[in-house]
Amino acid sequence: MNIRQQIKSTPYGSLIWRIFVGVVGGLITIIGTVFLFAPGPGLLVLLAGLGILASEFAWASRAMLKTKTIAASAANKVGVPLWVKYLIAAGCTALSILLIAHYFS
Repeated sequence: MNIRQQIKSTPYGSLIWRIFVGVVGGLITIIGTVFLFAPGPGLLVLLAGLGILASEFAWASRAMLKTKTIAASAANKVGVPLWVKYLIAAGCTALSILLIAHYFS
């Protein structure tokens, strides 16, 4: 049995787990929103926060699906090949990791 299942096996543990996920996911989502306007990987952090929230909350899961649909629609309108999209995403991710490592080292 993993830790998540062990915590959620009691009524209070389930509530505490949902509060924990809500606080952590909410903070990461807020940080991602700030990063949209400040230098940083805003969209990636925002989606990571929504992903954490989606593990426990249905509304966050629906928001993730809507975000993915909007992103796919915008990508289809641009007409960029799939391999180029993956290359851009990988490059932006690597750049974000390097910038974070640079600022925190």
